[in-house]
Amino acid sequence: MNLPADHIRLLFGLKLRQLRLDKGVSLSELAQQSGLSVSYLNEIEKGRKYPKADKISALANAIEVDYDTLVSLKLNKKLEPISDLLRSKFLTEVPLELFGIDPSDLLELLAEAPAKVSAMIRTFMDIALSYNMSVERLYLAMLRSYQEMHDNYFPDIEAEADRFLAEFTTQQQPVTEALLTNLLKTRYDIRLAYFDPLTQPDLDLLRSIFRPESRTLYLNAGLSAQQRLFTLAREVGFQYLALKSRPMTYSWVEAESFEQILNNYKASYFASAILIQRDALIARLNELFGQETWSSDAFLQLITDFGATPEQFFYRLSNLLPSHFGIDQLFFYRFNNVAGQSRFDLTKEMHLSRQQGPRGMVDEHFCRRWVALTSLQELTFLQNQKQFEGALCRVQLSQYADSGQTYLIISVAHPFQPQNQPTVARQNMSVSMCFAVNDTLKRKLRFLQTPSEAIPFRVVNEACERCGIFDCRERVAAPRVLQKKRQYQDMKKAVEKLR
Repeated sequence: MNLPADHIRLLFGLKLRQLRLDKGVSLSELAQQSGLSVSYLNEIEKGRKYPKADKISALANAIEVDYDTLVSLKLNKKLEPISDLLRSKFLTEVPLELFGIDPSDLLELLAEAPAKVSAMIRTFMDIALSYNMSVERLYLAMLRSYQEMHDNYFPDIEAEADRFLAEFTTQQQPVTEALLTNLLKTRYDIRLAYFDPLTQPDLDLLRSIFRPESRTLYLNAGLSAQQRLFTLAREVGFQYLALKSRPMTYSWVEAESFEQILNNYKASYFASAILIQRDALIARLNELFGQETWSSDAFLQLITDFGATPEQFFYRLSNLLPSHFGIDQLFFYRFNNVAGQSRFDLTKEMHLSRQQGPRGMVDEHFCRRWVALTSLQELTFLQNQKQFEGALCRVQLSQYADSGQTYLIISVAHPFQPQNQPTVARQNMSVSMCFAVNDTLKRKLRFLQTPSEAIPFRVVNEACERCGIFDCRERVAAPRVLQKKRQYQDMKKAVEKLR
């Protein structure tokens, strides 16, 4: 593998420093023995300079190693993680600047404290292996952090969406499937075709496949009208924003680089922005927030009026609420559930509050008092008993028992998979937006200013394994994490008594 020049300089500097310390030679002693200045040697060890062959020979003689050993890029066992990192795609494919990191600063950090940084890298790698984290999951976790850093609002993409709407629509008219189809065919020379998930079940979970060699976008014939519209808008986003590096499938993504994941997000953001137009949504939200009483039916109607799926609508809310309403203490999550089963899988999350939420829990049972889960249970009941096929909106004020923090939770449960395959178990999904109840939220949401039976209140917790509400009828697992924590606390107290 060919390494960038700055990585080669750093590896050489680390190798020189490692050998010098192993020999017990100080930087000034090495300078005296090699005939090089201390400042120049310092630049070499920090990876800023790479000496010429004659100077390498002088260094090799000074620390009593042969030339080939010194120029070899192989490091000792302690520093192997740094070598692995530099040889990986991470530093070349991840745009560190997005996270406010100058790559040269990172390289300098590696050079300044290589052993400590090496231990840290090894720890992160071991954690990733322990949780079976794939490259895609790592990239998605990085993307989520990037979104949270910016409150999930990106003015540059909003501006591109505005430019698109000004060019192709008039007077805030909605973007239609006909417009998107025509643009893809005539402006971008993309042919549309369909695949049938009934005859090609291996493709059932995909919404679309793009084949660049034939300029063909294959759409899943089983998509709903909203899903098809968003998929077409996303493809227009790739073309309009000129995003070359991209995944070829949706919604499952096999990523070859972080750039593909980032561009996939940009195209999806663009699609949301042109389909759920900012000014129109802000006006409707002002009306909703100004109501004296919460109405779940009005909220569902709002989603319907914008022609969006609940997930698309909530994600668009996460763009605009922090930037235009000052409501930034919020988090979003999505659960999937096979109807009638007691297992609930957290399949997407994003935290702008950086406080509460279902994160950091592995192999634990999420609190069964969460409205995100009770709404799924209620939906299954209505489907079985009343042949209900629509979406269900429920709202709840949830106070976490441990922290005392209260959240307003709006959750929409709906069928995830149409019942067009009798042999496949019905799957449902709930998407929830969770707002920290504070003075800002109360000022913005009029219906929170006076108590109302329209918004029930419940004490909740994170997971059964962490919960001290021992009389909870919904509990499905023993509080083993909490018990272990208290055991350690009792042990510490006992140790203190021995003083």
